[in-house]
Amino acid sequence: MVASGNGAPALPAGIRILARGGSALDAVEACAKFIEADPTDTSVGRGGRPNVLGVVELDASIMDGTTHRTGAVAALAGYLHPISVARAVMERTPHVFLVGNGAARFAREIGANRAQNLTASTRKLWVERLGKAGETPASVRRRAKLLGVVRKTVKEERGTVNFLALDRRGDVASAVSTSGWAYKYPGRVGDSPIIGAGNFCDSRYGAAACTGYGELAIRGVTAKTAVDRLASGMPVDVTAQAAIADANALEDAAFNIVVLSADGAHAAATNREGRRYVWMTAAMKEPATALRALVPRERRGSPSSRASARAGSLR
Repeated sequence: MVASGNGAPALPAGIRILARGGSALDAVEACAKFIEADPTDTSVGRGGRPNVLGVVELDASIMDGTTHRTGAVAALAGYLHPISVARAVMERTPHVFLVGNGAARFAREIGANRAQNLTASTRKLWVERLGKAGETPASVRRRAKLLGVVRKTVKEERGTVNFLALDRRGDVASAVSTSGWAYKYPGRVGDSPIIGAGNFCDSRYGAAACTGYGELAIRGVTAKTAVDRLASGMPVDVTAQAAIADANALEDAAFNIVVLSADGAHAAATNREGRRYVWMTAAMKEPATALRALVPRERRGSPSSRASARAGSLR
C-alpha cells in the first residue's frame, strides 16, 4: 500500500486486510475510514476545516482498477465516512457521483453514520480566519455575496489523504478523501472525488492520486495521465515527476502525487520541499516514510523551462 504522508497511521489496518487475502478495495476503504474518523487530521473527515460558512463539506472517491467501477461524493455534510458513501454509490446505485443534498439524502437512506464534523478546535480556527478577514460567524452568514470574503479566507490550507493498494490477486484499488480547501466557497469541489483528476487506477498498469491544489489536477487530468504514462512503460519515478512538471507549467501552487505500478513499484513527487509519502507491505511491521522527489517550478521563459516543456511534449 502507498499513501500520502498523513495516511501512515492507517496503513497497518489496510495491510492486515491484504495479508489475510482481502481485496485492495476493502483495504483502501478501511484506511480512508481510519483517517476520516481522526479529529486531529484537519484536512479529512471529522475535524476537517470547514467552508467559509463553517460547514464541513466532504469529498471522496473510490475506484476498482480491475473493473473500473467507481463511486464518488462531493460537498457531503453531516456524515462521518464519505469514502463508504462513495463505495455505496458505486455498488448500490446506477450512478458514479452524487453531490450536495443528493449525496446527503443517499447517505441518510443507506443508514450512513451521521456526525458533527466541525470540532471545537476547527471551529476556533474558522472564527480566527474570519476575524482576520474582518468578519464574524454571524456577519458572514448574513452576507448575500461571499466571493469577497472567500478571497480573504482561502490560502494554501488544503489537505487530502489518499491510498493505493495492490492485493494478492494483482488487483489495484485507490481511495481519496478530503474536506477540501479550507474556508472555501460553499459547494467548491476539488479533484479528490473526480475520477481521472485526483484519483485513477487500472490493475493492468497501476494507480495514482493527488493532493494539494486540486484545481490543477482537474485542469491536467493528472491521475489518469499518470496511469497512461505507466501504461506506456514510463517508470514510476519519472511518471510522478512528470505529473508535477505538468502542474508547474500551469500555475505556482502546492501540488503532490503518489504513484503505484502494477508490479508494486512506487514513487511520489511534489513541488514543495519537505513533503513525504508512506508505504507498507505485508512483510513490514510498520510503514516506511520517504521524501517525495522535488520538482521545483522553473521561471517561465528560462532555458530550462523551455527544455522541460519540450520534454513534456514528447512524454
